[in-house]
Amino acid sequence: MGDIVFGLDTFGDVPTDDAGEQVSHARSIRQLVEEAVVADELGVDVFTVGEHHRPEYSVSSPETVLAGLATVTRRIRLGSGVTVLSSDDPVRVFQRFATVDALSNGRAEVILGRGSFTESFPLFGYDLADYDVLFEEKIALFAELLHETPVTWSGTTRAPLVDADVFPKTEHGLRTWVGVGGSPQSVVRTARYGFPLMLAIIGGQPERFAPYLDLYRRATAELGTTAHPVGMHSPGFVADTDEEAMAAYWPHYRVVRDRIGALRGWPPVTLAEFEREVRSGSMYVGSPDTVAARMARAIDVMGVGRFDLIYTSGAQSIRARSRAVELYGSVVVPQVRDRLAAAADRREDAA
Repeated sequence: MGDIVFGLDTFGDVPTDDAGEQVSHARSIRQLVEEAVVADELGVDVFTVGEHHRPEYSVSSPETVLAGLATVTRRIRLGSGVTVLSSDDPVRVFQRFATVDALSNGRAEVILGRGSFTESFPLFGYDLADYDVLFEEKIALFAELLHETPVTWSGTTRAPLVDADVFPKTEHGLRTWVGVGGSPQSVVRTARYGFPLMLAIIGGQPERFAPYLDLYRRATAELGTTAHPVGMHSPGFVADTDEEAMAAYWPHYRVVRDRIGALRGWPPVTLAEFEREVRSGSMYVGSPDTVAARMARAIDVMGVGRFDLIYTSGAQSIRARSRAVELYGSVVVPQVRDRLAAAADRREDAA
């Protein structure tokens, strides 16, 4: 299977202090920086930051936060998770991430996506009726910009470019992924451009999503593009015991899940549903042993090359979040690597 890449994702959820009070957006961002530094020191491979424009999240400009992280980390890769390309300008996105890449000495990467909320569309003057064409045109332009040569492009969503050269240039190219939530059309589009696929698996058994990996590989073969190792990202939380993890996660997860559900017409989530996801679905909540066992199984079953854990959910305490990062980097990731190596050895012996 090769070396698996392990990441941590956060949407910049605003946490609470020891008194149970939500901190300011400014302190939330500084806390996120502290957590990324710990992840870097503990050997986590990637740290990604999402984009939101809502009061419960502190990060609206991932690349600005990543630029700050570039100056205080040494080796960890720094990415967005995701950059909402539909409501941004591809030229500016490339320029900003090329700048992060320079500051981090080549550690930047961008995950392009549509986003789970739509606040950015009216905020930046885009019509939701153009939801599909905005992403289709802008990803096409972004793919051209990645060649880092003069671009000539025209479309309906922004002014045309004629032999436009964009700066700064990167030293070794900008690694670009596409985040997909489960649409076959999005998987095929990702394959068409030859981008790595990051699959958001936030509910149900992971193996239900295996057909999307197969579709990606078949599509790249038919289109003559590169089938990169596929990544997956899923929510979870690590504490010293299963009971502590559940207690720290469920109350805040319920608020976040019901907020999203209200927008999408879903019924309120129940504790029984949550517990079922933790036992056998795509939610990795528990002690280091529990989380490591479930992550190793998911990676093995899916055959992915990268696993990112969305480690924040709502107004969790700073203390609990910090401990979760520490346990993930120092215990969970080494355990998963050991479990995957042992499984590979067993298969080799059986053969």
